[in-house]
Amino acid sequence: MKALNLCSPCVIVIILNAIFSIPTIASGQNSFDDSTWTVSRTPSGQPDLQGIWENNNATPLERPVELEDREFLNDEEVIELKERADTLFANNAGDAAFGDQVFSALITGTTKYETAGVDHETGNYNQFWVVERDFENDNRTSLITEPSDGRLPPITLKAQERLNLGKTLRERPAHGPEDRSLGERCITFFPRINAGYNSYFHILQTSGYVAILMEMGHDARIIPLDGRPHIKDKIRQWNGDSRGYWDGDTLVVDTTNHSNKSNFKGAGENLHLVERFTRTGPDRLHYEITVNDPTTWASSWTAMIPLKKTDDAIFEYACHEGNYGMFNLLSGARAEEQSSTRNER
Repeated sequence: MKALNLCSPCVIVIILNAIFSIPTIASGQNSFDDSTWTVSRTPSGQPDLQGIWENNNATPLERPVELEDREFLNDEEVIELKERADTLFANNAGDAAFGDQVFSALITGTTKYETAGVDHETGNYNQFWVVERDFENDNRTSLITEPSDGRLPPITLKAQERLNLGKTLRERPAHGPEDRSLGERCITFFPRINAGYNSYFHILQTSGYVAILMEMGHDARIIPLDGRPHIKDKIRQWNGDSRGYWDGDTLVVDTTNHSNKSNFKGAGENLHLVERFTRTGPDRLHYEITVNDPTTWASSWTAMIPLKKTDDAIFEYACHEGNYGMFNLLSGARAEEQSSTRNER
C-alpha cells in the first residue's frame, strides 16, 4: 500500500502503510527472477508489461562508502537493517527519509533521524509522509550495476560548474521561479528512479505503442514501436523524445532530444537514456536504465531497479493546484530584500 500526495509542497496527503519484505534466500541470489514462470502475452504476441508497478526499494542508488567492497549484504544483515528501521521510524518518529536516506540512516546506526540542512524550528516532513520501504531480495548494496563499484562516475569540470551554480541559486533569495528546481516548479521529475514517494508507474500497451504514466508529477510518455526515427535534433523537449522496440522479450526505450533546460543530476540537452523493461515473474519487472552524457560524467552508468506489481491505484499528483511552497518562497525572498533595503538606509 502507498502514499497519496496531491502536490509536492502541500500538506494534503493520505498515507497508507506498506510492509517490509524480509529476504529468506541465500545472499546474492535474486528472487525477483522466477525460472519456472512463463511471461503472459498480449493479443499481438508481445510480453505483457501492463499494470501498476511500485518502486519502494530501500536499496540506495549508490553504494555507501562504508560498504565500498560489498556488492551484497547477507540475510542476517538485511534482517538487522529491517529491525533498525522498525525502531528508528517507529510511530513516524524523526524526519522523513527520502530516497537513499533510509539506507544511509540505518547503516550509520543513528538513533534519531534528522535531515541535514533543514531549519527544524519551522518544521519538516516526518516519516508519516512516506511509504515504508522494501529491502529487495537479492540484498544488493546499490542499484547501480555499472560501474562495478556501484557509484556514479566522476563528473566533468563543466558539470561541477553547473551544479555549483544551481546550488548558489537555491541558497540565495530566489529572484524568480527559474532559480528553483524543476520539481519545485512542478515541471518534470523524469526520469524517476527515487523510491518511496509517489514512485509508481502505470504501463499500458497496444501493438504499436506503449504508454508509461509516472505518478510523480503525472508525466505520461506515449512511445511508438514502429521504428520511426527520432524527431529532428533542433526540436528539444523537457522529457526528451522516446522511441521503443522489442529485443526478444525486453522492451527497450531510447530517449534523446532533451531540452537545455532539462536537468537530471546535472545532465541536460546531451542526455541519452536507454531503458529496458523485462518481466521476470508474475509480479516482478526489471527496470534497467543506462545513462550517458559525456558532458556530465566521465562514462555512462547503469542502474537496475526491481519493480513490484501492485493492486494500489495511482493517484493524481496535482502539484500546481496547491503549490503554496513556491508562492511563499518567492514572497519570503521579496520580504527579505525589503528588510535588507530598510536596514541599509
